[in-house]
Amino acid sequence: MTRRTIDSWLMDMDGVLVREETVIPGADRFVARLRELGRPFLVLTNNSIYTRRDLAARLRLSGLEVPEEAIWTSALATSRFLEDQRPNGTAYVIGEAGLTTALHEAGYTLTERDPDYVVLGETRTYSFERITQAIRLVARAGHASSPRTPTRRARRRTARCRRRAPSRRSSAVRRASRRTSSASPTRS
Repeated sequence: MTRRTIDSWLMDMDGVLVREETVIPGADRFVARLRELGRPFLVLTNNSIYTRRDLAARLRLSGLEVPEEAIWTSALATSRFLEDQRPNGTAYVIGEAGLTTALHEAGYTLTERDPDYVVLGETRTYSFERITQAIRLVARAGHASSPRTPTRRARRRTARCRRRAPSRRSSAVRRASRRTSSASPTRS
């Protein structure tokens, strides 16, 4: 069996490198060794609250030296995805600085009126009003199509098929039952 060389590392932040504010034993030596060897690595997190700078500072206070550019958050992944879908778009966002900063850096404008996207991120203070607004924006976007959309036509076709289907089944069942009744012996 040949041993493969690992050229780069991807690792989760929470629960792998740190647990809350405490470094997991050995994580500091591991990251230091990667930096010493010049091996590329990326620290991943699904926490969209904080910016890269915030997370790098948090890790530094815990005893880990991780450069900002070696941190990748769910907020950055979201902003990259939206930028690929619609460059310089608009978004209604429920989230904190990590998410809003990533979207701004991707060229997005945050708006509460006719956004291209509604983005729900992590926040410490969810607001019933903001969530209701998000639901209304999504619902309004879903009803912006004309009455002659393929979806509506497809629904009508499906409804017609459903109306016809029982009559076909019932006539087939009647034919089968006639055959069965004529072939079966009668008892008296």
